[in-house]
Amino acid sequence: VTGKMAAFPWHSRHRNYKAEFASCQLEAVPLEFGDYHPLKPITVTESKTKKISRKGSTSSTSSSSSSSVVDPLSSVLDGTDPLSMFAATADPAAMAAAMESSRKKRDRDDSSIVGSDFEPWANKRGEILARYTTTEKLSINLFMGSEKGRVGTASSAMSEKVRTRLEELDDFEEGSQKELLNLTQQDYVNRIEELNQSLKDAWASDQKVKALKIVIQCSKLLSDTSVIQFYPSKFVLITDILDTFGKLVYERIFSMCVDNRSILPDHFSPENVNDTAKETCLNWFFKIASIRELIPRFYVEASILKCNKFLSKTGISECLPRLTCMIRGIGDPLVSVYARAYLCRVGMEVAPQLKESLNKNFFDFLLTFKQIHGDTVQNQLVVQGVELPSYLPLYSPAMDWIFQCISYHAPEVLLTEMMERCKKLGNNALLLNSVMSAFRAEFVATRSMDFIGMIKECDESGFPKHLLFRSLGLNLALADPPESDRLQILNEAWKVITKLKNPQDYINCAEVWVEYTCKHFTKREVNTVLADVIKHMTPDRAFEDSYPQLQSIIKKVIAHFHDFSVLFSVEKFLPFLDMFQKECVRVEVCKHIMEAFINALTLEDEKRTLAHLINGFIKMVSFGRDFEQQLSFYVESRSMFCNLEPVLVQLIHSVNRLAMETRKVMKGNHSRKTAAFVRACVAYCFITIPSLVGIFTRLNLYLHSGQVALANQCLSQADAFFKAAISLIPEVPKMINIDGKMRPSESFLLEFLCNFFSTLLVVPDHPEHGVLFLVRELLNVIQDYTWEDNSDDKIRIYTCVLHLLSAMSQETYLYHIDKVDSNDSLYGGDSKFLAENNKLCETVMAQILEHLKTLAKDEALKRQSLLGLSFFNSILAHGDLRNNKLNQLSVNLWHLAQRHGCADTRTMVKTLDYIKKRSKQPGMNHLTELALRLPLQTRT
Repeated sequence: VTGKMAAFPWHSRHRNYKAEFASCQLEAVPLEFGDYHPLKPITVTESKTKKISRKGSTSSTSSSSSSSVVDPLSSVLDGTDPLSMFAATADPAAMAAAMESSRKKRDRDDSSIVGSDFEPWANKRGEILARYTTTEKLSINLFMGSEKGRVGTASSAMSEKVRTRLEELDDFEEGSQKELLNLTQQDYVNRIEELNQSLKDAWASDQKVKALKIVIQCSKLLSDTSVIQFYPSKFVLITDILDTFGKLVYERIFSMCVDNRSILPDHFSPENVNDTAKETCLNWFFKIASIRELIPRFYVEASILKCNKFLSKTGISECLPRLTCMIRGIGDPLVSVYARAYLCRVGMEVAPQLKESLNKNFFDFLLTFKQIHGDTVQNQLVVQGVELPSYLPLYSPAMDWIFQCISYHAPEVLLTEMMERCKKLGNNALLLNSVMSAFRAEFVATRSMDFIGMIKECDESGFPKHLLFRSLGLNLALADPPESDRLQILNEAWKVITKLKNPQDYINCAEVWVEYTCKHFTKREVNTVLADVIKHMTPDRAFEDSYPQLQSIIKKVIAHFHDFSVLFSVEKFLPFLDMFQKECVRVEVCKHIMEAFINALTLEDEKRTLAHLINGFIKMVSFGRDFEQQLSFYVESRSMFCNLEPVLVQLIHSVNRLAMETRKVMKGNHSRKTAAFVRACVAYCFITIPSLVGIFTRLNLYLHSGQVALANQCLSQADAFFKAAISLIPEVPKMINIDGKMRPSESFLLEFLCNFFSTLLVVPDHPEHGVLFLVRELLNVIQDYTWEDNSDDKIRIYTCVLHLLSAMSQETYLYHIDKVDSNDSLYGGDSKFLAENNKLCETVMAQILEHLKTLAKDEALKRQSLLGLSFFNSILAHGDLRNNKLNQLSVNLWHLAQRHGCADTRTMVKTLDYIKKRSKQPGMNHLTELALRLPLQTRT
């Protein structure tokens, strides 16, 4: 807690606890036993008492800490507002930090243009690299030499500056043609990553032309299909470089829009862009337009598509159709479809609302789809020795992405039109698979029979039908088909699946359709499917290569059969389990079944009853003086009942009692062994508490276990418990469930913190963490916690902290723990410790007073009065009112409590009478003068 010094310094009053206790005891009244009889009417006898202080004062605590106060304004200045930006104009580092903050915000804003329901390209990248691999040798052909004379004469309208830079691009020499041959796949990947790093290094060293040259040469590699099976992975690697280049160019131009006063707004228009930035942006587009070859020119321009925002509001919408038309010049259908995929990707990133260009890419692709089965492609496949069933899946990543972009939030009419267009094409299995992979599951499920009809008409030679049925099954796992079609759908699918000879092909399909069967049919149909799986996977022990799929089937069956008597009545369920013959897999499957069985007891009443019975049993188990055996029993019980929270809570309490009992019984005997055992008990509690769900259960157990550790002189372990409790406080929700009803949590948090403060009084400071480190950490958490707007609990907590710090300033504390030296012993009333303690008190006081100021509104005056009087009483009980400033503060609070007529007159009268009585006690003469300065408000 940091900030300015409070206006009123704090001084704790000296406390003689023994004398206070003695003065508060009841006076003995003689009882005449002759008149006493238990059955006689009760006679009330008034007994006289002397009260020195409020009862609450006995629970105060003390300790000290060095800290500074939080300035309320500093928390809202994050460095990006106009005032802080203006202050940073003379500081380049501050400006750079502001730009970085703005860039991160832009990245977040850009990524939120499409919703979280749109799967990003980054999620597909790893899968493509893992799936499309090759063992053939690869090559990289880079030409980084001079290209002088290749660019035509510049237009007379072109500025000299642009012409000079184009000539620089032409004359750039990095060496002669560089060709890397006989590379393995990993070598190829490493070389591409090196080129990506070279691009970044060239850019960082202000060699922009070299950076462009690297991007151009890498883009040319996308025209090479000599190792065709690796092309999808090559596309991923090269477009990573293009993405890097596009981001560098955009950030460079964006940074040029920054002057000494401001930076470009996140959602800017071309009018906000200065001429220098626009000229640089045009220069980049001119350079790219000079690239002779189509493929690198297309890819490089697409990579900086976002830069059109600096030039024109319609720049992106004008460029997308032109780039779409450029792709028509690419003859190879595989290269062409990936170019369309890249354009759709950058289009979705910068302008997802421009659907027309996405649709145009799709319909252009359909027009060229027949090329896949043309002579040129077939001859290429013969040369490379690639079969059509291996070639067609190479299109899937690009097609799936294009279809995903087009279908995202697309109207039903467009999706229907796309499906009809695909239906009209022959040999359309590849298209059909992409449609089912990308379209919404609900769209596919409602037209399941239409899709089955299209699947039947597909040519099996190019794209296997079982893969189409697998894609259909994945959709039906997410959305339900019409009820009248469900049985026919299953029959049609299983006719194809059961005929598959290859066990891997079979199990990959069966795994998907098992969920559909469990979801919509009875145990009879599920039993039939399980029997078919056993029939296909048992020959030649094929099940040994398919344990993951078989485990998936078991999980799906268990998930849909909540009645275990029904599950085990399925005839083929146990024979299915017999296929898990690998010991570790079999154990894992059985464990999953048991977890499902226990978790099936979802009724809270049933769980409570079960937990109550188990807790009763645990309490009855005793191993006498064999404490290690007792702890082993608790460890085993924890593993068995880890899903029953009441049992875990009982076990933690039992282990804490065991630790205390062990220390008591073994006192003086085998001290090292006893200490080790106690530490084992403490460790048990520390690792068990986080598994509990109830947040206040965890908080209270952290506190209780910390107290047990402290009582056993395990100081570092006690600190760990208390730190864990402090770190958990920010997670306390605003509302918690109490007996099935949602209630505000602040009152429970207030109760916990008051108990925590009472414990902190006796916790000694850690020698390496500074004075009152736990108190300071707790105050920071309280300060940062989001409290309810109309709540005063935060101030009530600060008042309790003031009581704690006052108690910590005493020469001898109110209570101690045996064999634990608290701060009164460690510091011995050291003046520096007391000074730090007072600083912390003043910080807390400043927070309380600031809150009281905020309550000076009509609707909050009653709260202000109550809090003001409460704070007055705290100062009266714990403060040294001989200090003039503190004395004046108490007078101000008294007047504040009565100012608007909100105070309770009877309470004020009783409080003033109490002050007058205390003033007559020894050493309390200063209260006489105080009482004269505290008038009572008169009401007429």
